[in-house]
Amino acid sequence: MADKKKFILAVPNFSDGRRKEVIESIVSELKGVEGVKLISYEPEHDFNRTVVTVIGEPQSLKEALLNMAAKSYELIDMNEQSGTHPRIGSQDTIPLFPFNNISLEECTELAEEIGKEIYDRYGVPVFFSGENARCKERKALSFIRKGQYEGLKEVAHLDERKPDIGEAKLHKSAGATIVSADKEGLTAYNVFLNTEDLSTAKKIAKAVRGPSGGFSTIRAVGIKFPERVGVVVSMNMFDCGKTPLYRAYNFVKNEASRYGITVTGSEIVGPVKLDYLLNSLGYYLGLENFDTKQILETHLME
Repeated sequence: MADKKKFILAVPNFSDGRRKEVIESIVSELKGVEGVKLISYEPEHDFNRTVVTVIGEPQSLKEALLNMAAKSYELIDMNEQSGTHPRIGSQDTIPLFPFNNISLEECTELAEEIGKEIYDRYGVPVFFSGENARCKERKALSFIRKGQYEGLKEVAHLDERKPDIGEAKLHKSAGATIVSADKEGLTAYNVFLNTEDLSTAKKIAKAVRGPSGGFSTIRAVGIKFPERVGVVVSMNMFDCGKTPLYRAYNFVKNEASRYGITVTGSEIVGPVKLDYLLNSLGYYLGLENFDTKQILETHLME
């Protein structure tokens, strides 16, 4: 591993999905950087956030992410921002994941460096989550984001809610940023239903998500995309190796049938690992003794 290039996957999100000029300006900090490859960015109007997928060599990626965060802090004022997705800061999250020839421990160390630099350079407080969490509760983004920017601003002075780095308060316009390292990144997956009844989508989402009795590796909400017919069960899947896409899809399909509703299709938002598609392919085709080396394109990747 020592003589091979190391690559980290980062999937940061910032709190603007509506202003094209702002989105492009922030994302531009990741373009044309040596040792960094911007894979995609997905603005979400209703959520009012943009999710970015980027791969890079550790130090090059670190600087690019810090520059991206700086631009988010400059252009997004949390006192004016609103959207349907939970958030606490302009640069809301910077999660890192091992991608190639690098360990989780190395990603964890880099996350620590990024968190420290964010406060030292920009004065924005930092919460650590995932493998970097200072306590069990902070491993979950939902605990850190409880009350969102507006609520956290009122309680950030309390010991149980104060940032891990920085003063016990939020930045006056940028809020705070959550930095983390984890073994697996989330896969965003939407399943579409042929009904306009949002309450039914919410019931199905409640059934599928871990905290209310569903899959421990899934968080889900029922929402309406204004640009589409029907409602959506929108899922964040945190380990598609243990809980495959096909299992989540079939679960939603079966729950929908209880209400006399059918599934019209599904959507993977952003990039996805090849293995996560192959395990669903194997399931639906009933493949036996299938080897990824049977896929010709994998030889090009080597």
